[in-house]
Amino acid sequence: MWTPGPRNLITDVAGLLVGHAGDERLLSGTTAVLFDRPASAAVEILGGAPGTRDTELLAPQNLVQGVDALVLSGGSAFGLDAASGVQSHLRSVGRGFEVAGQRVPIVPGAILFDLANGGDKDWGLHSPYRELGLAAAESAGLDFALGSIGAGLGATTATCRGGLGSASAILSNGATVGALVAVNAVGSPLIGESRHFWASPFEIGDEFGGLGLPNPYPADAVRPRTKLDPRPGTNTTIAIIATDLTASKAELKRLAVAAHDGFTRALYPAHTDFDGDLIFAAATGARPAQLSPGELLELSSAAGAVMARAIARGVFHAATAPLYAARPAWRDLGAAAD
Repeated sequence: MWTPGPRNLITDVAGLLVGHAGDERLLSGTTAVLFDRPASAAVEILGGAPGTRDTELLAPQNLVQGVDALVLSGGSAFGLDAASGVQSHLRSVGRGFEVAGQRVPIVPGAILFDLANGGDKDWGLHSPYRELGLAAAESAGLDFALGSIGAGLGATTATCRGGLGSASAILSNGATVGALVAVNAVGSPLIGESRHFWASPFEIGDEFGGLGLPNPYPADAVRPRTKLDPRPGTNTTIAIIATDLTASKAELKRLAVAAHDGFTRALYPAHTDFDGDLIFAAATGARPAQLSPGELLELSSAAGAVMARAIARGVFHAATAPLYAARPAWRDLGAAAD
């Protein structure tokens, strides 16, 4: 029904750039989305253990109407410092909400837990995430890699290594929807013990392997596969859904709700007590809105499908795991698992 944009990345949405920074020794990193101009944004949190910065200002009744950037980071609560690094970069180039003669860049963020993935977290007094956020902002561009990079560098799932994923779709009215996601779920992106993705029905071409659904379908596919020791706050899939349409914070709240369908289509189980599953929604305003009911329905449907594809692409592109990583990469599972 839909075709991807030219990059099949969230940067197919006009008006935004993406940058990554990470540390292989730390086995963690940060991803930043920078907007050309303040973008309308909202958030929907359906996981039971979120970690966030400045999400309350995204509520429709609150004053600030635009954000300068959004940040996804590893590092648990330490990773919230990444938004400060992005804020520093934006302030240095004159961006931000003007108040009392000062510019205050608005940079909400969310984190996932990757502290127990085997990387060296002995960083001393101060965590490295502020500097990682600064580096991510300074490197922002239109093209970027997927998999074991940025906020997805140290991510894991129940059955394989997680990663940083992205995808896009062009709607029938010419608008673009794109997703960016760091997949660190307590559940699994794969059906049973196979390499087949739960997101397979939404795949375009062979963007995450082209395996389709398993045949025969595993009898135990509905048995939840989860990390062996789930604890609140130790997992989490965090994401951004973006469009080039013009939309209010209230309208974007509904788009974030719809995009969460992609979590349930691509991960099983999702939205658990042990995840902080969260989606930011943003509109760059490159196109006017005034959508018909049918166009609104298409936008919501595409949001869920694009998010599901982005999740699978993040896992598909994950690099072969180093010796200290907690899970094998999807590519290391072997065809025998199909």
